[in-house]
Amino acid sequence: MNTIYIFGLGAGDIEQLPLGVYRKLKMASPLFLRTKEHPVVKDLEEEGISFTAFDFVYEKHGQFEEVYQEITAILLEQAKKSDIFYAVPGHPLAAEKTVQLLLEAARRNECRVVIEGGQSFLDALFTALKIDPIEGFQLIDATSFQGDEWSLTKHTIFCQVYDSFIASEVKLTLMEQLPDDYPVYIVTAAGSKEERVTEVPLYELDRVTTLNNLTSVYVPPVRDEKLLYHRFETLRRVIATLRGPNGCPWDRKQTHASLKRYLLEETYELFEAIDDHDDDHMIEELGDVLLQVMLHAQIGEDEGMFSINDVIRGITEKMIRRHPHVFGDVTVENAEQVVENWQRIKEKEKEAKDEPVSLLADVPKSLPSTLKAYELQKKAAKVGFDWDDVEPMWEKVAEEIAEFQQEAAKPHHRSQLISEFGDILFALINVARYYDINPEEALHMVNQKFYRRFSYIEEQVRKSGRAMTSFSLAELDRFWEEAKEKGL
Repeated sequence: MNTIYIFGLGAGDIEQLPLGVYRKLKMASPLFLRTKEHPVVKDLEEEGISFTAFDFVYEKHGQFEEVYQEITAILLEQAKKSDIFYAVPGHPLAAEKTVQLLLEAARRNECRVVIEGGQSFLDALFTALKIDPIEGFQLIDATSFQGDEWSLTKHTIFCQVYDSFIASEVKLTLMEQLPDDYPVYIVTAAGSKEERVTEVPLYELDRVTTLNNLTSVYVPPVRDEKLLYHRFETLRRVIATLRGPNGCPWDRKQTHASLKRYLLEETYELFEAIDDHDDDHMIEELGDVLLQVMLHAQIGEDEGMFSINDVIRGITEKMIRRHPHVFGDVTVENAEQVVENWQRIKEKEKEAKDEPVSLLADVPKSLPSTLKAYELQKKAAKVGFDWDDVEPMWEKVAEEIAEFQQEAAKPHHRSQLISEFGDILFALINVARYYDINPEEALHMVNQKFYRRFSYIEEQVRKSGRAMTSFSLAELDRFWEEAKEKGL
């Protein structure tokens, strides 16, 4: 099995190249370079060292991953013939994807790989920027990073900022969390005679003309606490402080039970914001709902029972498990099949836990009664306990109304009258379900409508200067009709 010897060309000029690496490069044959765009390469050419550079591969592909794959494939093919030598900028184990691909090939016994060393560009960067990585440091590949991989509170260096397109991608991602004018530093050819460090506001990052394969971008750690208010970690720390020994007396005394009413209130306030199509109000109310979740999680952590990590882990596992058509190899044609798969998976989970498999068992007991009736009927309908047409549903409504009227017309026990009225509501909810109407949503909507129209009546009464009790029902009803005409 032949060997691929890998050298690092360092971060700067040939004077900074380790003597041992320099001597081996002079002897290396055949020698391949990932790119000839490096300060050392010109000196190597003057020394008469011949090589093959892979810059032509970059011109063939639109994605860096494809470039790295082809370079690796070429090197592996060459290594079948003899030992070969491969040189990369900086250190072979610092931000070098092709080297990682070659190491993977070595683990598959396709070749041997020997790392011959080199100087990392990080040393030169730390020197140029005068930063100490012990304070917290992050190195990110600008060609493939995700926004959530970046920690705002650490020294961060984005390497491989080859051109304005990559710089633009970095800029747009950073601007989602930082002010447009946040200072960042563009470092070019660190450690060489051509070294340049330029401070620019973030919004100008992709407007600089000196971007090339020797360019890195440094983002200083965020020190202003207000710029971290949007981070989940900050919220978690705030809630822990409120519940801590020196926190808020009200927050500290809360329990899961005492917070139930607030979660319900905040949920209904969110419903109102959704119905009003008020985005700003939705942001506020979603925050209030999230606050309740965080408080419950913090109480769980304080009591040593669970934490927000358990909550997040649980829902993440559930979403992946119940969406095999997204995260697995299951194929679905439409949303209905998604629901069917979800229900099957859910039933299997219950069987595995040895839980009751009754269709009605998992309808939450604490649901509002109208919504609970709706869910109970939906569950029963899934196994065929349902009418196929709406006509018998209307007949059932008429039957229940008649029974209520009969009960109301004779001396009765109040509990029986309440039961008969409940039968009417239950039958109407069945009709609502047939038309795919959520009864809780429908009643909420009509409550809002009543509120608007009655408010209009009150306004007209105030304008008249009379007391409302002095108006007849017919007069008030005229105001009601006016409200309807106005679309209230």
